[in-house]
Amino acid sequence: MTSDSTTPAAPTAGRIALVGIGPGSVQHMTQRARDAIAEADVVIGYVTYIKLVADLIEGKEIVRKSMTEELDRAVSALQAARQGKKVALISSGDAGVYGMAGPTFEVLFQAGWTPDDPVQVEIVPGASALNSCAARVGAPLTHDFCAISLSDLLTPWPTIARRLDAVAMADFVVALYNPKSGRRTRQIVEAQRLFLRHRRPDTPVAIVKSAYRRREHIVHTTLDRMADADIGMLSTVLIGNSHTFVRHGLMVTPRGYGNKYDMADGGGAIEGERPGRSLSTGLLGWLQNLHLEHAAGVDVHTLATRYGLPVDYIAATLQEPCTDTECQTSEETSA
Repeated sequence: MTSDSTTPAAPTAGRIALVGIGPGSVQHMTQRARDAIAEADVVIGYVTYIKLVADLIEGKEIVRKSMTEELDRAVSALQAARQGKKVALISSGDAGVYGMAGPTFEVLFQAGWTPDDPVQVEIVPGASALNSCAARVGAPLTHDFCAISLSDLLTPWPTIARRLDAVAMADFVVALYNPKSGRRTRQIVEAQRLFLRHRRPDTPVAIVKSAYRRREHIVHTTLDRMADADIGMLSTVLIGNSHTFVRHGLMVTPRGYGNKYDMADGGGAIEGERPGRSLSTGLLGWLQNLHLEHAAGVDVHTLATRYGLPVDYIAATLQEPCTDTECQTSEETSA
């Protein structure tokens, strides 16, 4: 006797695309971001971000969430994917920079998800706010920079303050995310106070609101006047370092070519420097000078103060002799 019964097919597993949509305009989204949204059965995101991609999501299931419902968005994405749906969970900027990638993985791991799970996860990168805002004001991020969020909703203020003080002292160009809101108004004032401990009052600052969006607004100001500017949750604050300048309305941080090349005479190497080699004041040159200074009687504490470095770091460095190869290389570089 034969049976007509068949084993039902296992449901097809869905997938989650964590999509960074960039600053918001379709022109500045990557092709993969547009494709991931087009492929999706369900699009999940903060209500403002949903509006930014309205032209791409017609006919799809839309799940709109409020500002503080990040974990709900991640849970909704996992639930939909478990039902076999393709999900686009969108973030402005880049999903991995203050976006949905982090909380989504936390929810996934809490649910027992692993990379071998039938539900696959893809991160689709996008231009973060610091990239978009920098492009609108010039080239402020050409040298070392960092990003710090002033939101203390999830991070204790002493932690944020220590980071602000450290990067201000270290002379990073800094992008401040989430600088101010209707209820968080003092954080930007405290950030300014910490920066003024280490930076000149006339340090250039650019404040960019809604870069590449309909209500874009850009203000150039200085560190001592920064907190008086119109700043909100849609603003990103770019604080220059000690070398950043503004010319013809453009904020520029030099990369350091002037330390090695004669910028006014065809770009040839200046005296004591060689193209393709570390600066005469690079690591090897500094090591040699440090040993020479110490041998000449300069104590460790004075050297630490002179170079703005920890005493124990200077002491440990001096315990390692400058080898013949290092010193010879340094001498060749500065020859």
